[in-house]
Amino acid sequence: MVTLRVVAALWLATTALDLTAADTSTPLPAWAYVVDPAPDVVPPPGGKVMHVPNSKAGYTLAQIANLFGVPDWHPDTHPPMPPVVARGRKPLVFACGYCHLPNGLGRPENASLAGLPASYIIQQIGAFKSGDRKVAAPNRGPIIAMEQIAHALTPAETKSAAVYFSALKRTPWIRVVESATVPKTRIEAWMLTPAPGNDVEPIGQRIIEVPENPGLTLLRDDASGFVAYVPPGSLNRGKAIATTGGGKTTACVACHGPDLRGLADFPGLAGRSPSYLVRQLIDMKRGFRSGPTIAFMSPIVAQLSDDDIVDVVAYAASLAP
Repeated sequence: MVTLRVVAALWLATTALDLTAADTSTPLPAWAYVVDPAPDVVPPPGGKVMHVPNSKAGYTLAQIANLFGVPDWHPDTHPPMPPVVARGRKPLVFACGYCHLPNGLGRPENASLAGLPASYIIQQIGAFKSGDRKVAAPNRGPIIAMEQIAHALTPAETKSAAVYFSALKRTPWIRVVESATVPKTRIEAWMLTPAPGNDVEPIGQRIIEVPENPGLTLLRDDASGFVAYVPPGSLNRGKAIATTGGGKTTACVACHGPDLRGLADFPGLAGRSPSYLVRQLIDMKRGFRSGPTIAFMSPIVAQLSDDDIVDVVAYAASLAP
């Protein structure tokens, strides 16, 4: 079975990155750029049929791990998925709904697409394809898979996926909690999950985003969301930057709307994964992304420290989508 880890290994072995213009001198925040070091365990065919709350569906672990078939636990909560979202196309176009989920809300290791303008989604797929959208941690399986998928997608598939995700309504998905301590975590399926036991550690200037129910998240239940622990005081500090610029940069609301829910072709930030948003801002700041939109954003982000980015992203994630 093809897995994200297999894709990552093949891509790194055959691709030379041109990062001469990017900043690679400063360590990346490992809590945001999670790299899964454990080998994939591919479930054998058959086995126990798994279930999740409030669903009549049932899937084996092998079916849940199938990148070309989305486990659709709650089909009544979204429109019919087009073929590229539900099944993809072998060998390289994984089902879009597998990673981004049928509800489009995604997980910390990838993007939340629900409610984004279709034109913006199409633009971003084009950026992956052209090389304008790189990532500061090139060994992350989800981004490697996305680059390969973007190159293999047809224009018709791209449009159908973009129209589908754009039409989905965003609902609350991430609960943001200010806390001086956080659960100790481990890496599982390219994201952080609580480690066994009840041990905690200081949060520092980090965002620790974990599943509300790790078991359901690993079954890809798109009714089970996430909790993001953010540093004490970060919401107020982030609000100042987002709404006024905080004396440091251009206010986020100037382009992304007064409630950060998006404005014209500028994407909404409210209620989206803070881990994902941190990666995007750092990638822009360090020169791993390019293109007309990024040329506008880069000098704005350049005025923010990494701690400022944590604060403003924590605030954006806390807002109603």
